[in-house]
Amino acid sequence: MFRTAVRNVLAHKARLLMTVLAVMLGVAFVSGTLVFTDTLGNAFRNQSAKNYDKVAVAVTTWAERGDEETPAVDEATLKKIEDLDGVAEATGRVSGFAGVADPDGKLIGDGWSNTGSNYSPGTDGKDAQYTFTEGTGPVEAGQIALDKETANKGEYRVGAPVRVATNGPVKEYTLSGVFTTEDGAVNAGGSLVLFDTEVAQQLYLRPGQFSDVTVTAAAGASDQRLLDAVKPLLPENAEAKTGAALADEEAEMTESGLKSLNSMLLAFAAIALFVGVFLIANTFTMLIAQRTKELALMRAVGASRRQVKRAILLEAGVVGLIASVTGFLLGVGLATGLRSAMGMFGGKIPAGPLVVSPTAVASAFAVGVLITVFAAWLPARRAAKIPPVAAMSSVHAVATTKSLVVRNSFGAVITLIGSALIVAGAAQGDENGRWLLGGGAFLALIGVIVLIPLLSRPVIALARPLLRRLFGVSGKLAAQNAVRNPRRTGATASALAIGLTLVTGISVLGVTLGQAIDKMTTDNIRADYMVSMASGDSLDESALAALRKADGVAAATPQRAVWLTAGKGGVSASGITPGDVEKVFNLKVVSGSLSSLKDGEIAVDRKTAKSHGWKTGDSVPVTFDDEKKETLKVGALYEGNEFLSPVLIPEDVVDPHESVADIREVWLTMDGGQSAANEKAVIEALGDNPAMSVMDRQGIRDMFGGFINTALNIMYALLAMALVIAVLGVVNTLAMSVFERQQEIGMLRAIGLDRRRVKRMIRLEAVVISLFGAVVGVGLGTFLGWAIGKSVSASIPGYALVIPWDRLALFLVLAGLVGVLASLWPARSGAKLNMLTAIKTE
Repeated sequence: MFRTAVRNVLAHKARLLMTVLAVMLGVAFVSGTLVFTDTLGNAFRNQSAKNYDKVAVAVTTWAERGDEETPAVDEATLKKIEDLDGVAEATGRVSGFAGVADPDGKLIGDGWSNTGSNYSPGTDGKDAQYTFTEGTGPVEAGQIALDKETANKGEYRVGAPVRVATNGPVKEYTLSGVFTTEDGAVNAGGSLVLFDTEVAQQLYLRPGQFSDVTVTAAAGASDQRLLDAVKPLLPENAEAKTGAALADEEAEMTESGLKSLNSMLLAFAAIALFVGVFLIANTFTMLIAQRTKELALMRAVGASRRQVKRAILLEAGVVGLIASVTGFLLGVGLATGLRSAMGMFGGKIPAGPLVVSPTAVASAFAVGVLITVFAAWLPARRAAKIPPVAAMSSVHAVATTKSLVVRNSFGAVITLIGSALIVAGAAQGDENGRWLLGGGAFLALIGVIVLIPLLSRPVIALARPLLRRLFGVSGKLAAQNAVRNPRRTGATASALAIGLTLVTGISVLGVTLGQAIDKMTTDNIRADYMVSMASGDSLDESALAALRKADGVAAATPQRAVWLTAGKGGVSASGITPGDVEKVFNLKVVSGSLSSLKDGEIAVDRKTAKSHGWKTGDSVPVTFDDEKKETLKVGALYEGNEFLSPVLIPEDVVDPHESVADIREVWLTMDGGQSAANEKAVIEALGDNPAMSVMDRQGIRDMFGGFINTALNIMYALLAMALVIAVLGVVNTLAMSVFERQQEIGMLRAIGLDRRRVKRMIRLEAVVISLFGAVVGVGLGTFLGWAIGKSVSASIPGYALVIPWDRLALFLVLAGLVGVLASLWPARSGAKLNMLTAIKTE
C-alpha cells in the first residue's frame, strides 16, 4: 500500500501541485517566523551579554533633572565605591534626550530613541564603552561625540559644528569624535550624543551627581561580593545588581517582546493553513472521485477499508513531506530577507548567525505533514467506503442533495448559536462580552463554512439569468457547472470567504475607529498648531515663553500634567492658561463660567464631577505632589475633552507646587489661522529646534488616527498569504474540474461550442465561485466588524458605525479579478482539448 501511495502521488504530480504550494506557503510562514524570532532573540541575548560582559555591578537611581527629592550618586559616593577592594573602576553616568539635526534641519532618528549621555574616560584616557573610529571623546564644554550612523546621516566630520537639542533651546557644539556602539537606542534607529561629564550633569541631572554607576571588577574579584560591598554606600531607593543579572533580565524582556511578535505572526500563519485545509480536502475529494473505479478494484482484489484509508493518508503524508521540505527552505530564506529588510528600514539588528533551532525544524515539518493528513482524513474516510461493485460502473459517485441534509442542519444550528453569542457579546461590551463575541465569531464562521454548499445553489441561481443574458450559452453552462457539485464549490468558496471575512471585519472596524478619532479631533480642537517634544518628554518653560512672544500668536496655552489628591482619590489635571484655553479647545460649558479660571478657580468635566459629587460653587480640598494642601473652588463644569485632563487648573495656581513644569504640549491659535508664514514664525520662535514637533490640524489628526491605517496595512499584508492560498484553491478546483469534464467539453466542442466560448465558460465559472465566496465573506465580515465596534463603543467618544462601501466594492471587484486570473490556465487547457480524444476519455 505504501508503494501504491507513492505511485499515485507520482502519477498525479500536476493535480497535487496546488496542494503542495498551499502547504508550502503555510509552512514557510511558520518556519520563517520561528527562525526570524529565534535569530532576533539570539542576537539580542548576545548583545546583552556583551554589553554587561565587563560590568560587575550596575547601580541605578531614579533621580531626574528638577527632582530635588530623589537622591542620586554624588562624586564622594562614587569615590568610595572606587576605593573598595576588588573594584578596578567605577564609572558614573547621566543620560536623557538629545536630538541631532540633519543638513536640512530635520531630526535624525525617531525622537524616543535619541539619547545623550556623558563621556567618562578612565585612567587610560578612554571610555571602555565606546570605540572611536575618528577623533576623540569630548573633554570640553563645547564638544560632543556622535555615533557613526548619526554622523553619516548628518554628513558630519570631526571639527564640524553640530546643532543639538535637548528639552530646551538648541545649541551648537563642535564634533570631537565618531564612535561605534552596541547601544540599544542606536540599534533601534536612534542616535547617541556624548557630552563632557559636567555638561551632561547640567543637562540631565545636577552638577556633581550621577543617576547610574557601572563597576568593573579587578582580576579575581567576585561580582556578588562587590555587590554586597556597594549596596551599603548607596543612597535610599537606589538599586544595585550584578552585570550577569542585568543581562539575564534584558534577555528576558527581549524574549517577552519577541514572544508577542511570534504569537501574532503564528496566528496569521494558522489562518493561512486553515484556508489551505479546504484546498487540500478539495483536491483529495476530487482525486478520489476520479479514482472511484481504481479504489473499487483495490477493494475487489482484497484491500480492506483500513488499507484504502491508510493508502490515501500515506499519499497525503508524502505530499505534506514534500511541501514541508520546500516550505522550510523558503521560510529560512524569508527569515533572512526579513532581517535584511529591517536594516533597510532603519532597524539595526546586532550581528549574529541565522538560528535554525530543532524546534523550528520539527514545528515546520509537523505542521506541514499533520495539516495535510488532517485535511485528507475525511476524503480518505469516504474513499474507504467505496464498495467493490463500484468497479463495475464508469459513473463517478456524486454527492446528492439528500446527503447534505445532516450537514446543513448542523451548520444552521452552529450559525444561529454563533450569531446569538456575537450579538450578546456586542451588547455586553466588557471583557466577558468580548469572550462571548470571540466564541460566537468562531462558531459563526464554522457554521457558515458548513452551510456554504447549501447557500451556493440559491445565491448562484440569482446570478444565472444575468449570466445567460450577457454571455449566452457560456454563461448558462458556467452557472450550472458552479453548482453541479455543491461540496466542491463550497470548499473553494470557503477559502475566499475566510480571508475576506477577516479583511472586511478589520476594514469596517478600522475605518469606523478612524472616523471616530478624526471626529474627536475636529470636534475638540480649535488650535491651529500643537507643539511638543519629538521624544515625548516635557517641553522646557523657555519654549512656552518663546511661543507666547512669537509673531501672529493669538492664544497659547500649555497642557501641563498635574496630579491632585482630592475627594475619593487621585485625579489628573491640566495646568492651562485662563482666557486662552477656550480659544484653542472647544469646551462646552454645562454650568458656571470658564472666566472663573482667571480668579484661580478650577473647571471639572461633567463625568468626573458627578463621580466625586462636586457641583459648581463647591470648595474642594486638594493635595498637590509637594504634599501641600489647598482648597480650590469649582467655577465651571464642562463636557469632557479628550485632549485635556478631567480638571482644568490655572497654571499660576500650580506654579508654587512645582519646581519644574511638566509641559506635555503647547497649543496655539494664530492670527489668520494656518499658513506657511505662521508655521515659519512658530518654528523660528523655537530656534529652529529639530527636537520640537510643530503639527497643524491635519498633522494632529494623522498622529492620532495614523496608527489605525498603519495597523490596517500590516493586517492586509499578513492576510495576503491566506488570500493567495485561496486563489490557488480556485485554480486547483477549475483545473481538476476541467480534467474530470474532458468528455463533456469534447461533446460541447463537437456540437459547436468553439474554443473562445469554452474559455469564457470556464472563466465565468471561476468568477461566479469567487464572487460567491466574496459575498459571503464580506457579509460575515461586516457583521463581525459591527459587533466588535459595538463592544468597545462605550469607551470611544463619538463612535458611529461606518461601512466603507468603496472598500467593500473593491474587495468584490478584486474577487472577480481573482476568478479571471485563476481561470487562465484551466481555461486555456480546456479550450485546447482535442474533441475526439476528449469524447473517448472516461
